[in-house]
Amino acid sequence: MSHPPYVIDEMISAKAIAARIEALAREIHAEFDGTDKLVVVGLLRGSFVFIADLVRELDLPVEVDFLEASSYGDGMESSREVRILKDLRGQIEGRDVLVVEDIVDTGHTLAKVTEYLATRQPARLRTIALLDKPARREVPFKATWTGFEIPDEFVVGYGIDYGQRNRNLPFIGKVRFTG
Repeated sequence: MSHPPYVIDEMISAKAIAARIEALAREIHAEFDGTDKLVVVGLLRGSFVFIADLVRELDLPVEVDFLEASSYGDGMESSREVRILKDLRGQIEGRDVLVVEDIVDTGHTLAKVTEYLATRQPARLRTIALLDKPARREVPFKATWTGFEIPDEFVVGYGIDYGQRNRNLPFIGKVRFTG
């Protein structure tokens, strides 16, 4: 798949992301202090960098699992049909669960995933998103914690891709098409 030419302008620096994750980890610790083990569920693929940095900051016993849900494919627009492509390996019934998402856009994916996981009867089910684009919300969903609220811009970096590229950028960048 060929993409039009584009450049990436830094929107949120690596330093700002690191500082925000430290603050979020303190809030999560306060919520889950005393848990025997927090199951941290990363939504693949975009959350993998965020989840790695977040769990290193958590001063809690954690178990990491992954779920892959998709509403995008390789494009820029949500299909609004959320499909579970890879399910959890472990059980979450009666356990504390934190779902980690890279970006809440229309809200369809995180709303569907939390609804799906809630049927497994976790003790507590909370959500965290690195980025939130409330201007694009189509379903009334708000993550328990949000790293940054951003305008309706197409972004990449820090795990977020455009056609499977740019996930490895250490910052969040705005894509600007030049062609």
